Amino acid sequence: MKVGLSTYSLLPALKAGEMSVLDVVEWIAENGGEHMEIVPYGFTLVDQPELADAVREKAKIAGIELSNYSMPANFVQGSEEAFQAEVSRVKEHVDLVNRLGMKHLRHDVTAFTLPPESMTIQWFEENLRSMVRGSLLIADYAAAYGITTTIENHGFSVQASDRVLRVLQEVNRPNFRTTLDVGNFLCVDENPLVGVSRNLPYASLLHIKDFYIRPSDEFPGGGDWFRSAHGTYLRGAIVGHGDLDLRRIFRLIKKSGYDGFLTVEFEGMEECRMASRIAMDNVKRLWQET
Repeated sequence: MKVGLSTYSLLPALKAGEMSVLDVVEWIAENGGEHMEIVPYGFTLVDQPELADAVREKAKIAGIELSNYSMPANFVQGSEEAFQAEVSRVKEHVDLVNRLGMKHLRHDVTAFTLPPESMTIQWFEENLRSMVRGSLLIADYAAAYGITTTIENHGFSVQASDRVLRVLQEVNRPNFRTTLDVGNFLCVDENPLVGVSRNLPYASLLHIKDFYIRPSDEFPGGGDWFRSAHGTYLRGAIVGHGDLDLRRIFRLIKKSGYDGFLTVEFEGMEECRMASRIAMDNVKRLWQET
């Protein structure tokens, strides 16, 4: 089992110009991480092949595996032309993943920010064909490189465990699986223990995060709180500091036999480097204690 970090965890430092993606590789190695997930926010690689090559070589020298590449995508488009353009765009990122020497890519299937009427099961079913069609085209394209493509329980429309399973079963490709985020089920008010248990058999990578959780009728005041699909207040926490039952979640993971990457994802208010260091340490400790 290898513990590592998503570059998204250090986004504030990347956006402030305090770190580059090459610095992140080195920082992870110096702070006990074993792998890095690339999330191209705060930097870009798809249009900078020289930087992509530098990241690949830097990771090799630092002894950091490049575990996953996560990107936004939206196959629910208003026209066939727009759909094909989106598929072509995602294929460019598949090519990049291959250039980086990676074997795992996570893409979305709808826009992340959706109005309430697009979070319903009716909207999901009406647009499922487009989600499946896009995912099939990308999975088949990636298969030629030996790359596994995945969807995550992410983005409200395809965030509940049953909707993830619905897409997986419709696509039905051996190289199409799920990047399972242990905390994201809370965004659609699903018990993480239930969601994790249901999606674990299909998981090829795990995101480990934590949230503070407060009732919908008790505004916590201040800070970076956001609301779930049904109004619960959520705020990103350092892994091990929040309200998720991580010990029971880790028991489920161990019992399943999963032995892939554990990727820490931090999105809280604390200073990102300090928080990411504590989070990786806590994942290792909790894993051993479970």
